Amino acid sequence: MRKNLALIAAAICLSLSLTACGSGSVFDSASEDAPNGTLVIWADEKRAEALRPFADSFAAAHGARAEIVAVTENQQETFIRASQAGTGPDVMIGAHDWIGNLVLNGFIDPILVLDNKMEDYVDVARRAVMYNGEFYGIPYAVESLVLFRNTELVPEAPATFDELVATGEQLRKAGKVSQAVGYTVSQSDGKSGDTYHMYPLFSSGGGYLFGDDGRGNANPSDLGVGSPSSVAAFEKIAALGEKGKGVLRRSYTSENTAAAFTSGKTPFLVSGPWRLADVRAAGTKYAVSPVPGFAGMGPARSFVGVQSFFVASKGAHKELAQKFVLSTLGSVELADALYKAEPRMPALKESLAHAHAADPDLAAFEQAAKSGVPLPALPQMSAVWGPFNTLIYSAVKGDPVAPAVATADQAIRAQLPK
Repeated sequence: MRKNLALIAAAICLSLSLTACGSGSVFDSASEDAPNGTLVIWADEKRAEALRPFADSFAAAHGARAEIVAVTENQQETFIRASQAGTGPDVMIGAHDWIGNLVLNGFIDPILVLDNKMEDYVDVARRAVMYNGEFYGIPYAVESLVLFRNTELVPEAPATFDELVATGEQLRKAGKVSQAVGYTVSQSDGKSGDTYHMYPLFSSGGGYLFGDDGRGNANPSDLGVGSPSSVAAFEKIAALGEKGKGVLRRSYTSENTAAAFTSGKTPFLVSGPWRLADVRAAGTKYAVSPVPGFAGMGPARSFVGVQSFFVASKGAHKELAQKFVLSTLGSVELADALYKAEPRMPALKESLAHAHAADPDLAAFEQAAKSGVPLPALPQMSAVWGPFNTLIYSAVKGDPVAPAVATADQAIRAQLPK
């Protein structure tokens, strides 16, 4: 559930929304009672408490204090604004796809980690935090989309998306459900498409955003949005839309599709690990498997997001931050604690093995991540989201596909960094 915004620093106008989880505020100056001052770490609310004892232990060992600050919303933009003002953190938790923009604007430093240390992480996570040949983050969690299936309604996983749609339609016509599939089409406001959720179908249909540079990285010089294969992919999507089968609708958002699944109104839900708690709490009998692709076409490759720790280039304690990231944040103990705080697939192999033993659903998430594609961490992605969201909305509505694809391609190219 990603929303990337262009990081044009001078144009960012927003208020800071911070909840201090430690003593004091992120805007306080470093403490004078500790030789190394205060190591300030920004996290989200779910991970702040898990981090606290590890940060406190590290800081005490280095004659410093640690302050954990929970950033409740607009994390990337808030980080940029605070960094510019000199009130930013030393360490920041964030999504790997921020890396390109943050590096371009000089807000994060490379992590001084050896290549052989990064071999301790699953391949997709290791690749995700590398940019221009350097590692810019220590990964701790991997997330991707999967298919949740109501096993009382559908005992066996569908082999293709076509089979999934046919099964859902049969159940709907039989009056057992009111919606064939819970598939997020639009953002929460229902007024713009959702690129992140729709990417598996786009990729299965043959479409791509950026080509491969031959080393497994996204190639910013190869924009594929306007390609014939992308047109063909959107023709497949449009055929499922409001003027086709009607199983994809602009009114379908992440929130209402999840509610439809947990209330038994749809047999399928395409979502991520953030929905596990809701599904389990609802008592729904479910199974998890990778999102299937179209019959006779490519696999449905989900975007893979990797949550990571970054070292702020404008932080007050950069050397201490590097030590903290390399020692404490790369530990199995912390990785296990973060997984317990919220069950997202650990990026550290040893912690992943521990999680497998405790959670049978994890195998499906790992399989989806292995076959997925890291969300491009390119500055150029900031030009993609808006036009591509509009393109999804238009195709599902039933507008002619080729002109809509051409319009999106032109809009993206006009915004690409020069």
